[in-house]
Amino acid sequence: MPMPEPPLLAVAERPILRAISLNLWGEQPPLQRRLELCAEGLRGLEPDVIALQEVRQVEGSVPNTAHALAAALSMHCVFQKTVAWGGGDEGLAILSRFPVIASGHVPLPHPMPELADERIFLWALIDTGAGPAFIGSTHLTYRMTHGIQREDQVLAIDQAARDLIALYKPVVTALMGDFNAAPDTDEMRFLRGLHTLGGRRTFYQDAFLCQDADGDLSHRQPGAGATWARRNPAIHKLRFLEMDRRIDYIYVGQASRDGRGLVQRCRVVLDQPDAEGVFPSDHFAVLADIQRIPLA
Repeated sequence: MPMPEPPLLAVAERPILRAISLNLWGEQPPLQRRLELCAEGLRGLEPDVIALQEVRQVEGSVPNTAHALAAALSMHCVFQKTVAWGGGDEGLAILSRFPVIASGHVPLPHPMPELADERIFLWALIDTGAGPAFIGSTHLTYRMTHGIQREDQVLAIDQAARDLIALYKPVVTALMGDFNAAPDTDEMRFLRGLHTLGGRRTFYQDAFLCQDADGDLSHRQPGAGATWARRNPAIHKLRFLEMDRRIDYIYVGQASRDGRGLVQRCRVVLDQPDAEGVFPSDHFAVLADIQRIPLA
């Protein structure tokens, strides 16, 4: 039986930055019900920042889904279109309870506009009240055979993040999104500091792997934390993509000596259907609590 959630302090008082990453699955039906489930679930989880992928808007029929969630949750919203298709736009978004100081985006390598397939790294600098936090949202190329393309994309993300972190000097960094790659791939191992790409190394904490305090290592077993899971019937039409994979991540920058940036917990959320069997999305979401103030 899962442990009950500890009560959260008021947002302004709690020492953690609660981050969630969620792929919204575009405008797939039943869209209104799915958005309701997303809003209800997110409201109960009380996130400080949310990274969204597959945000959709179609003039006259589909209001911007990130703006709709931001309004429902009383959060600020940064949206960036990635591609026009299907009579509307698709893009990425970052929602924040805290004020947004600056934002921007970086195009990633290997766009395929003829297939409505463009990729970017969206970023926002937010004022947490205890120093700025650098938040990213991205959605990498999805095909199983596109590992080299994803390698180039994570290199571009890492370089952009390095440059912006050097400029803004945040106290917390969280790069989130649908990376479309399992933890043991070279592109994901690069982000964890376990593999060299392009002649260089980097390091981020894979938040899902930072859970050893209670001695439970079940999250390190193969298939643990799957966000693209066969028990969700929404993915069955894409059965040509390997199922039961953890492909949605929260990568956190190296923690400071004073404890800021330590991952306190991480888990999969929004992974249950309603009474009618409707899931919020074809992806499950990921939640991480990141220390945002110095430890005592």
